[in-house]
Amino acid sequence: MMPFPGPAHQPPPLHTAVKRGRPPAPISPDAGPSHCAWLEPVRSALFASGLTLDDLVVRSGYSKTRISQLLRGNDYYPSWEITFTVTRALGLPTRPLRRLWAAAAREADKGDDWIRRCIEQVAHEGEEPPLPYQAFTDDVRGVYTDYARAFLLTDQRARWVVSEAFDILWVCWEHATASDNLHRYAWRLLRTRVLTRAPRHLDGRPDLRAAVFSTREVHGHPAVPGHLVVLTELIDLFDAITRLPDDQMDVAVLQYLCGTPHHTIAHTLGIAPALTHAVDHHARATVEALLTTPTPE
Repeated sequence: MMPFPGPAHQPPPLHTAVKRGRPPAPISPDAGPSHCAWLEPVRSALFASGLTLDDLVVRSGYSKTRISQLLRGNDYYPSWEITFTVTRALGLPTRPLRRLWAAAAREADKGDDWIRRCIEQVAHEGEEPPLPYQAFTDDVRGVYTDYARAFLLTDQRARWVVSEAFDILWVCWEHATASDNLHRYAWRLLRTRVLTRAPRHLDGRPDLRAAVFSTREVHGHPAVPGHLVVLTELIDLFDAITRLPDDQMDVAVLQYLCGTPHHTIAHTLGIAPALTHAVDHHARATVEALLTTPTPE
């Protein structure tokens, strides 16, 4: 197994202003969403560090061709050994990257035996999560899961996507905590991962119509007169919500589909409570206008 270098052999700290290499070539269109989930933050960390591919060759011991292939996500799915070596050279945490790497390996049709053998080649279990990160994710996990479930419909899929978002957040934690608004940074990351997995209309909007069938109105009164009218109205309402601007859609989903209180929405999204009320007011007005305006054929 590849030994984990001790403290004396750790790579020197990343520099940010000495030099800046060219950004890597674009990610291959063949890379799936799980592959991009770890590849995008790794590429961002490389560019922010100012390191070049030649620097990574020296630090990792792998050829420029293989590192370039890894950073583009093309030709082959990389083993954990090279992925670990390159990401360790960038100072990125091991545990979340290993989970993201394994999920993407399954997406690339790699078997569990291949994944296990790759992981066994690297004798490094990884570090514990930072305590502030742990406290933050514990605080927002419930609301994040409710939001994800509204789009993805099942608890299992919702929890999986939230865990994926939290792993990416751990990889980017230093950058996230240096941002102006940690809650805002993390929320945008979460919603990106949710909407990447959500069903979509042909025009690219997320499709919330299936969420109607998990609402209390549908399950509570399945046989009463007018049930189909209520169902049709809810479908139209949920469809109108996805036509809202991002902040308005998020507030509407959290409040009306998830039942999240206003103060919790404000805290989770990283916006002022007064702004949450204003966004909700605009969202309701916009939805009403959408529902009363005939849709052009």
